[in-house]
Amino acid sequence: MAVLQSMTPIKTTERDVLLRVDGVSRVYGRGERSFTAVENINLSVHVGEFVALLGPSGCGKSTLLRMITGLIAPTQGSIYYRNQPVRGVNPYSTMVFQSFALYPWLTVLDNVALALEARGVPRDQREEKAIHLIDMVGLDGFERAYPRELSGGMRQKVGIARALAIEPELLCLDEPFSALDVLSAEALRGEVMELWQGGKLPIKAILMVSHNIEEAISMADRVVVMGKEPGHIAAEYVVNIPHPRNRKTPGFESLIDRIYAAIAGHPTADPATMKTKQGELPTRILPQASVEAMAGLLEFLNMGQNRRDIYKLDDELGLEMETLVEIIEMCEMLGFVKVTSGDVELTTLGQIFAEATILTRKEIFANRARRLPMMQWIMEMLRATPDGVLPWRVFYTALKPDLPDEMATRQIDIAIDWGRYAELIDYDDRDEALKLEEHRAGVGA
Repeated sequence: MAVLQSMTPIKTTERDVLLRVDGVSRVYGRGERSFTAVENINLSVHVGEFVALLGPSGCGKSTLLRMITGLIAPTQGSIYYRNQPVRGVNPYSTMVFQSFALYPWLTVLDNVALALEARGVPRDQREEKAIHLIDMVGLDGFERAYPRELSGGMRQKVGIARALAIEPELLCLDEPFSALDVLSAEALRGEVMELWQGGKLPIKAILMVSHNIEEAISMADRVVVMGKEPGHIAAEYVVNIPHPRNRKTPGFESLIDRIYAAIAGHPTADPATMKTKQGELPTRILPQASVEAMAGLLEFLNMGQNRRDIYKLDDELGLEMETLVEIIEMCEMLGFVKVTSGDVELTTLGQIFAEATILTRKEIFANRARRLPMMQWIMEMLRATPDGVLPWRVFYTALKPDLPDEMATRQIDIAIDWGRYAELIDYDDRDEALKLEEHRAGVGA
């Protein structure tokens, strides 16, 4: 039974392997101008297993999930389902997205029935099957309601019911609770676990992408931690904790600490040693964190113990794991903290920044930020022009072949925010152009 399997270590025999990812990589772009989203991923999912994928933004969690379901193809390596290579969309898997992805002009019943229609289920059987699935996820009575009439948690239940309509063996969840408020997310997690452990879901295994460590430990039999640059599997942990699980369960907090260490406990190279040749694209991805958040963390660390357990900071600061890791990575990249064994420690430079005046902070930040490959590249591009001005689209076009679309846009936006604070670059929204501050100030390159 699923209940017993979720409480005991999973036997990794070849016979019950449902999914096998064998040396998979995904590369965007070509040649030197390429970006590796994930590299040499090896992963198996077994019958009766709930596996959670954890990691910071940009580590390729969602990319891996899309390759597993067949929505995109790997550049290298192979994906096997029941020992058969996956080519095209995997008909035995289905995906539930964080954004609900419902048709607003269709009722709950029609949204679920649409998946049955795609499967070729006869019209006279669709409504009966759809109503059964809607009842199973606890939405009986809302069959004729439209998505706009439902709460976020109820809309996600419709998404789950629709995903189950194709009777998949492997259910893939891409951060399914992240768009919900805290209470709705907690309630839906409990209901999903009730269905899974009670054997009520017509599936063989669950693979869930998450950014929430507590969520992963409370639900999964195994947690797979991914690192980035490029995306890779950094560690795996079997969760031998009986259900129901919560933070007070023995062993829960120690596992949180170990997973945080795997996500954020590796040292980062000093940005000063990371150079880019003129004309080459930067290879270091900027974390999605603001200067204000970075300064707040440094001030917090400077007020008490300079070295803190990372897993305790999310509660103290009221931050999600992914947000906290991004801020710590920003601090680490600039040399303001160092991270070892799941602890974050303020460096001397970080302490100086935390205690400095407003203008001195800007000077310190500028001196560190100008050494980052992305900032170097942008400033070199601007210096190569007579007036130190280039349209935003020039940078976007240069990054687009090497980065996924959304990441290319995000990298430029982050660089603009950091560059403005450091008074290295500016951005004019009227003509959508980046400008070199030293040209505006009348200083030569």
